[in-house]
Amino acid sequence: MEAIFVADKTFDKVDFTQNPLPRGEYENCTFLMCDFSHSDLSEIKFSECSFQRCNLSLVKLRQTALRDITFKECKMLGLHFGDCNQFGLTFSFEECNLTHSSFLEMKIRKTIFKNCILHEIEIEESDLTGCIFENCDFRNALLENSILNQVDFSTAVNYSINPEVNRLKKARFSLTGVPGLLHQYDLIIE
Repeated sequence: MEAIFVADKTFDKVDFTQNPLPRGEYENCTFLMCDFSHSDLSEIKFSECSFQRCNLSLVKLRQTALRDITFKECKMLGLHFGDCNQFGLTFSFEECNLTHSSFLEMKIRKTIFKNCILHEIEIEESDLTGCIFENCDFRNALLENSILNQVDFSTAVNYSINPEVNRLKKARFSLTGVPGLLHQYDLIIE
């Protein structure tokens, strides 16, 4: 089947679990309340698209292109963003649940995460320089061997970051978040 090109289209309440999104390129499209759960979006190209209140849980992203993508109020459990096509990869997340998702060996500088649930996510061997995590919850998240320079964690909660295995130059933290930087030392902070 030949790849298609779709531009400036709105997909409203489409169940892509029953009828998969055709392979191709989607530019400036909006996906509203669509269900992609367990779908295979491999090798599909998305440019300047918006996903709002969609279920993208356990979607396959092998070589999926995500260029200037906005995710808002989406359920995105268990995604492996490291499988995406890394060329031009840019996205932002607002009020999304990314529990159990993985950002392994990625370069996602200046990405904005706003009011997101990041429980048990994996950020490892990645460059997140300049990212903003505004009001994000990192409960049981793994952040290791990554470049976290100039990252803003000042309103984030429940993170546990080991400064000995991550680069944190000029990263921002709140005073209440300091225990998340010292947990490995087994200190009592009162």
